[in-house]
Amino acid sequence: MTSSAVSLSMPTVPRRRRSPEEVSAAAAVSGPKKVLLAAPRGYCAGVDRAVIAVEKALEHYGPPVYVRKQIVHNVHVVSSLEEQGAIFVDETDEVPEGALVIFSAHGVSPAVVQSAEDRGLRTIDATCPLVTKVHKEAVRFAKDDFDILLIGHDGHEEVEGTAGEAPEHIQIINGPHEVDNVTVRDPEKVIWLSQTTLSVDETMETVRLLKERFPTLQDPPSDDICYATTNRQVAIKKISPHADLVIVVGSANSSNSVRLVEVALEYGAKASYRVDFANEVDEAWFEGVATVGVTSGASVPEVLVKDVLRLLADYGYGSVEEIVTAEEDLLFSLPKELRATLKEAGDVSRALGGRRSRE
Repeated sequence: MTSSAVSLSMPTVPRRRRSPEEVSAAAAVSGPKKVLLAAPRGYCAGVDRAVIAVEKALEHYGPPVYVRKQIVHNVHVVSSLEEQGAIFVDETDEVPEGALVIFSAHGVSPAVVQSAEDRGLRTIDATCPLVTKVHKEAVRFAKDDFDILLIGHDGHEEVEGTAGEAPEHIQIINGPHEVDNVTVRDPEKVIWLSQTTLSVDETMETVRLLKERFPTLQDPPSDDICYATTNRQVAIKKISPHADLVIVVGSANSSNSVRLVEVALEYGAKASYRVDFANEVDEAWFEGVATVGVTSGASVPEVLVKDVLRLLADYGYGSVEEIVTAEEDLLFSLPKELRATLKEAGDVSRALGGRRSRE
């Protein structure tokens, strides 16, 4: 009963690559070849927590374990978990009654929770705590009868989940181009919230335009864009002015990965591309390139970055300088439903997410 929308296989090996000598002959490189490697990059605490939750559920309950939507937006992670016995579905009505289903890190609406309950499903909520914070803000301000302007991408799972908390009060704003179309009941009772994985710069431009229209627009109690999204964008902003090419490792449906490509280009990279795997890198990108920037989205295991670095080394980019702009040490407890099972089983191997680079 695996949904074709979320069941993803590993890519096939591409055509024969041109040799480093052939690439160099196509366009000369001025200056030494090197890699600027962004830090932080890759897994954040919320992603680590969610993936561990699926792994631990498989270990303690046994397969199959159902997961609504992709647990995180990464092809490799989803495929790896499928191999272990996870079954990814689009909706809870695809899960056999009484079975175990895990809600993804992006969160779900109350309607999804109710649907699972109606079907007698056992549930584990792996929603990132930072997404849960935005959900609680939506509930709080809807209760106070505010109009809530939710900045985010319509159709994204996180936005659907947040909007579902208070659909009568929430309008989704996809970006600055939609600000002129916004209408509210009372300009004195308006607040903005945001998807956690957006471009910081574009979000603040949307907020600036909204405040021109609604001067008393309130800010959320704390920043909604998560620390990991912000930190990865800051790192690539520092690298991009010095990079002839930036490679972002991450999946096409990963909002924060796609934003990293946009930020790299906006901040001076001459070219930037997103890949899921090293074998998707086109060696033609290296023509005339001296400095390559490398980073990865917040749902990307480090092994995929290492594969890209090995490929780059094959083409002469063996000198790697890590550019560190922040240190991350945030930890999240595993979902409470799972913690009780682990405690009963005496499993203390992993109780927190966020402490390791996922290989």
